Amino acid sequence: MPVILSLCSASQINLQLRGLKEFYFFPLVFAWYFFPTPGIIPERHTLDMLSESPGSSDQDKEPFVEVDPSGRFGRYSDLLGAGAVKKVYRAFDQWEGTDVAWNQVQLGRFSNDPSVIKRLQAEIALLKSLKNEYIIVLYSFWRDNEHYTLNFITEACTSGNLRDYRKKHCHVSMKALRKWSRQILKGLDYLHTHDPCIIHRDLNCSNIFINGNIGKVKIGDLGLAAIVDETHHAHSVLGTPEYMAPELYEEDYTELVDIYSFGMCMLEMATLEIPYSECDSIAKIYKKVTAGVKPQALKKVSDSELKAFIEKCIGQPRARPSAAELMKDPFLSEYDEEEVPISKF
Repeated sequence: MPVILSLCSASQINLQLRGLKEFYFFPLVFAWYFFPTPGIIPERHTLDMLSESPGSSDQDKEPFVEVDPSGRFGRYSDLLGAGAVKKVYRAFDQWEGTDVAWNQVQLGRFSNDPSVIKRLQAEIALLKSLKNEYIIVLYSFWRDNEHYTLNFITEACTSGNLRDYRKKHCHVSMKALRKWSRQILKGLDYLHTHDPCIIHRDLNCSNIFINGNIGKVKIGDLGLAAIVDETHHAHSVLGTPEYMAPELYEEDYTELVDIYSFGMCMLEMATLEIPYSECDSIAKIYKKVTAGVKPQALKKVSDSELKAFIEKCIGQPRARPSAAELMKDPFLSEYDEEEVPISKF
């Protein structure tokens, strides 16, 4: 059985297949394994810290809503984003003088499971040890017993997620698309070749972040990632339906499910359309995916080389290339410096 890493929240799925049978996919209990033995990690201190400078007026001072137990990270009230389980706030690293993201999970809806804690305690050191320029950095984490929250600090990407960034910039060249794709694959290759292998399982454009000033992308939101043994097989059904490979629904899959999701990310980047947006329910997405019906957005990709590359990524598992193999694909290694921008195909 895989071990679920639970740092960041991922998509929460409640899947009801009408006319078939009911499946319910819930995110696992987030980060219960972070819960320390009482007394090991201090309680969070709620402070109203003001940045002081000689001669500054009240208007120049920006208060922290709270700070972490070490006093290093301060959270502002500005909300950067919110999901079904977590909220992300703007924060500041006082030691390094840099902006960071403060992720906060309300634990009230989850119940404590000691077996999860016991099983996952050994994995926290591994997650902290992930060091790759294409993976979002985790700086710190702690539980606030007073307010019953789980908090963790990650690096902040200035331009947000790739989905919103692509929507904001409709005219993007094929060269840029290839550049982003290569970086995503480098991050996936790092996860897949890690010892032990790590499967992301929820890769989509909202979980890929970008620093637009340098065009650098990073994979984040490892909340549903699985660590697998030497067989590289996992069995839990988790993810975002539009990006889930068919074999994931069958509960027997390898890291190649991330390649399928990567192909769907490329399709979204190219068309500005979420795959299977023609479906009005998760049940219909499930039926199409398991039947091998490709999303209608694929028909909008007019560039034959790009379309063939996407189809290679979302093909049958045995024919699906690894991240390392895709990085060597001629489509990603060859581009014209004078390529015209692409908008919606």
